[in-house]
Amino acid sequence: MTTQWEVVIGLETHTQLSTVSKIFSGAATQFGAEPNTQACAVDLALPGVLPVMNKGAVERAIQFGLAIDATIAPRSIFARKNYFYPDLPKGYQISQYEIPVVQGGQITIQVPANEKAGVPAYEKTISLTRAHLEEDAGKSLHEDFAGMTGIDLNRAGTPLLEIVTEPEMRSAAEAVAYAKALHGLVVWLGICDGNMQEGSFRCDANVSVRPFGQKEFGTRAEIKNLNSFRFLEEAIQYEVRRQIELIEDGGKVVQETRLYDPDKRETRSMRSKEDAHDYRYFPDPDLMPLVIDASWVERMKGELPELPAAMQKRFVEQYGLTSYDAAVVTSSKAMAAYYEAVVAKAGADKDKAQAKVAANWLMGEVSSQLNREDLDIAESPVSAAQLALVLQRIADGTISNKIAKEIFLSIWEEKATDEAAADRIIEAKGLKQISDTGALEAIIDEVLAANQKSVEEFRAGKEKAFNALIGQAMKATKGKANPQQVNELLRKKLS
Repeated sequence: MTTQWEVVIGLETHTQLSTVSKIFSGAATQFGAEPNTQACAVDLALPGVLPVMNKGAVERAIQFGLAIDATIAPRSIFARKNYFYPDLPKGYQISQYEIPVVQGGQITIQVPANEKAGVPAYEKTISLTRAHLEEDAGKSLHEDFAGMTGIDLNRAGTPLLEIVTEPEMRSAAEAVAYAKALHGLVVWLGICDGNMQEGSFRCDANVSVRPFGQKEFGTRAEIKNLNSFRFLEEAIQYEVRRQIELIEDGGKVVQETRLYDPDKRETRSMRSKEDAHDYRYFPDPDLMPLVIDASWVERMKGELPELPAAMQKRFVEQYGLTSYDAAVVTSSKAMAAYYEAVVAKAGADKDKAQAKVAANWLMGEVSSQLNREDLDIAESPVSAAQLALVLQRIADGTISNKIAKEIFLSIWEEKATDEAAADRIIEAKGLKQISDTGALEAIIDEVLAANQKSVEEFRAGKEKAFNALIGQAMKATKGKANPQQVNELLRKKLS
């Protein structure tokens, strides 16, 4: 496979809105109920029923539009998207086509470095085409019916915001970075719970390839219902390889809808891909146009939380973080709140160096333990106040960074609830750093006497020998010596 091909990717993301009731009926939206216990007459499409718009769904769409700097349509309309499927009892889906509620907008993403390919981390802004309101369909159940298929209409009518990008992504890595940024934003805003396992956030990827320099797009395939970031990445990577190999072997890519098989890690054909005219869109006569005046938009703007981009900028200016660090610690609202609580408790809000130390701990030790145990920051056994005290004890010279990590793990493992856990553990285990110059000099003299070879090598110009002597001194003090003092005293004695 050659590298003369450019990958073109656009994503359509179905985001279930966090309303208590459905978009056009009063039925509940709670996940996990017994089949067909949350489907009312509207969801079942019984004769004579009429849809009624859910105001909460509209307000969540407005909030999203404001967060991405999009245009909120003052007047939008609902349309009927006509197709047949057993889990769609009306024979059409109520959606928006010609005039969506959210138009345009953009999301800035942080694409991580690819060391194997020699590509550094970079930032990119992805343009959005639109975001429109629509209802979700029901579900087909295949497991419990001995060769037959059951239909569960609990999900039918659940409000969705379908968010569509321009075809501006050029790799699976960019697509995943965008999906993660979008996921973080909708959860941050509180308009979606973001639970991908339950289908609250799922992506369709439109993938095509074209020769570098060609303006026209290649024929695209749409991969449906990708409900994890890993599946999204694997599906796109496979589909890109498939299309390039097909073209280079003399074949042609067919416009079609495909599914991803995570067990075989490949996409397979599902059906030919429909175009808009196949759905015979027309305005829904049962729903009035959706009118959103300026005062409604202003009210929703006033209810927005501080957005991730604004918070990142503030963290860079206020705490001296790099753009990358600021993006990481604002990856979720809970993470950002934890960080600010640590900074405030540690007294680092006016000390940029200490604020950076707090960010390093959050991205390092804390995130490592959370990932190891598959926990969210809100479930961290070490509270912000407990971590802040650990950082204070490093700053005031009570403990070294190495000992601090041991204390952090002790607090984590014992799930300590006392805010002063760090001080308690330091006292109980005798972990206070040795800062007494006289005591350190005596230890260093012993180390130098026992390591004459390293002393001679250092004096011969080998810097590694000095590091070895520091290591021996730290070992002799069981890691409790002040590393900076050890360094200074050693150099003084060897000069």
